[in-house]
Amino acid sequence: MNVLVACEYSGRVREAFRKKGHRAWSCDLLPTEQGIHHFQADVFSILNKFSWDLMIAHPPCTALCVSGNRWYANTQDRIDAIHFVERLWNCGIPKVCIENPVGVLSTQSMLGKATQYIQPWQFGHGETKKTGLWLDGLAPLQPTNIVNGRDNRIHRMAPSKDRGKLRSLTYQGIADAMADQWG
Repeated sequence: MNVLVACEYSGRVREAFRKKGHRAWSCDLLPTEQGIHHFQADVFSILNKFSWDLMIAHPPCTALCVSGNRWYANTQDRIDAIHFVERLWNCGIPKVCIENPVGVLSTQSMLGKATQYIQPWQFGHGETKKTGLWLDGLAPLQPTNIVNGRDNRIHRMAPSKDRGKLRSLTYQGIADAMADQWG
């Protein structure tokens, strides 16, 4: 399968699919942190250059998440972020997953309510980070390893120059579940 992991610099989801034998590529404006199968570019510049079977998109949540309401409510940045996600959703790829934390996509975008919400503790990580998945052509992701512990580490993360990148990392258990169940 040809898999595009949009807005991913870490390579975690991409590499999970590659380990399963798929032709997976990531695309982000940032350089990748691992591997070589990465387009450092605007995702829309590569969407039509290949025939993709599946896209998993992790659009930037800064202007979309509830925690950003103080700064982004009723701003052009939020409108642009919603339009970006809607363009990804309507890209014509047969199977699409849009991943984003609790935010305005459910109420202010054409996507409507998320298909499902997942938590890291359902996939082997004893932490909380409620994340919505909007799915088209894909079954809901099933928990693989429910563990004890409900640490809210992401929410309490101290300010730093890398805070945004660290908060956006996909947990490895979730990446593996995506590859196992959707690949």
